[in-house]
Amino acid sequence: MKSRFHIAMVVSALSFLTPPTFARKATVAIPADVPIISNIWIKATIPGSTVSATYLRIKSAKAVKLVKVETPVAGIAELHSMNMKDSVMEMKAEDAFTVPAGKAIELKPGGMHIMLMQVARPINVGDKVPLTLTFEGADKKQLVMRVEAIARAPADHSAH
Repeated sequence: MKSRFHIAMVVSALSFLTPPTFARKATVAIPADVPIISNIWIKATIPGSTVSATYLRIKSAKAVKLVKVETPVAGIAELHSMNMKDSVMEMKAEDAFTVPAGKAIELKPGGMHIMLMQVARPINVGDKVPLTLTFEGADKKQLVMRVEAIARAPADHSAH
């Protein structure tokens, strides 16, 4: 059974991901255990493709690790990194992405990203794709956040 604290953290995390629907400014204290997710988008699939990638920015006051990603649109969602080695771009699966305390990491094309494989249906520009991100703190406690990525074509129109 999930604790009230865990549920409150998820609700708190979700409230920061929802854009305000009113014009007044509000000051909200963000709990230190809640990573801030921004600039989240997913690459629209090309015809016949069953792969895509998701990109975002993560910042956290406390050190955390992104340890798991799930989405109903793909059979497999993995954390991946891309690096140049001997003039060849290599991509490999990662166990986690570490977010240092007070710093941000960027998941972006050509670098760290969330790889989606076995995509069941085309992802078109403008589609909203739900993602469940699982973070782990230094204390090994996990925080589950639900976000939505908006599908768009990459700026350079590359396949990946």
